[in-house]
Amino acid sequence: MAATRVNLTADAYMVCLTHALSTEREEVMGLCIGEIDTDKVVHIVSVIILRRSDKRKDRVEISPEQLSFAASEGEISFHKCLSNHFWVLEGNFMPYRVLAALLKRPLRVVGWYHSHPHITVWPSHVDVQTQSSYQLLDECFVGLIFSCFNEDKASRQGQIQVTCFQSINQSPEGEAPMYERVEIPLEVMQCDSISPSCMDALVQLPKILSQEEQEAYENAIRAGNGDLLNNIHNGAVYTKAICHLLEVMSGSLLQALEQRLNRNEDIIERLVAERERLMKQLEPTS
Repeated sequence: MAATRVNLTADAYMVCLTHALSTEREEVMGLCIGEIDTDKVVHIVSVIILRRSDKRKDRVEISPEQLSFAASEGEISFHKCLSNHFWVLEGNFMPYRVLAALLKRPLRVVGWYHSHPHITVWPSHVDVQTQSSYQLLDECFVGLIFSCFNEDKASRQGQIQVTCFQSINQSPEGEAPMYERVEIPLEVMQCDSISPSCMDALVQLPKILSQEEQEAYENAIRAGNGDLLNNIHNGAVYTKAICHLLEVMSGSLLQALEQRLNRNEDIIERLVAERERLMKQLEPTS
């Protein structure tokens, strides 16, 4: 185990969780952006949502070559980094090098996250193997898993679990590697506002999801070879998927942002009133 602990900012956690809850049919994935201090504590301050070109309900993959290229070519668009592989990121977003310049911190790719809909939070053997390959590039590279759409049997309420892990080789020297998961302590750090990069990721999420649905629809149309009934069916499925995104994702996201705006306006109003009260106290008595 190389990483000693992971500190995840609350706004980055919100983006990861929102992404994980966007679909219960397939797993989703993204990259974690942050820094690693001298005590090998990983600080995650932002995430990059990856668009899926191949939807799978049981696994997600991104090659070590992709991560290496993304890390070494951080000055360019992630769309260029990933477009020739399994995952594509499109749309306007804040590159982490820009974010690093704004915050004056050496940010980079420090981990990955993915979802486990309807299954346990613990990483599968594929996840552990994938994580081990990432650690060849960076020994402190971490993986986060968000388990969602599960029901607690006692309370019969929805349950969300999060774990952070790394892989460790348990084989003796000279033998074939056998990797096992090692849980890394994870702490969600409170923050008073949503960072520009996290806000940008939230705004881009519905667009990325709709692009995935559009690509799936276009692939189905091409595979249908012009059959009228197939085209009608695929069009209905596509329309239903877009309506579902508008109802479940865009509507709830807009409502959450409006609630946060109202809360911030209430805070500003209270601070203005407090300022006026303090200014009156400072006025000289007549």
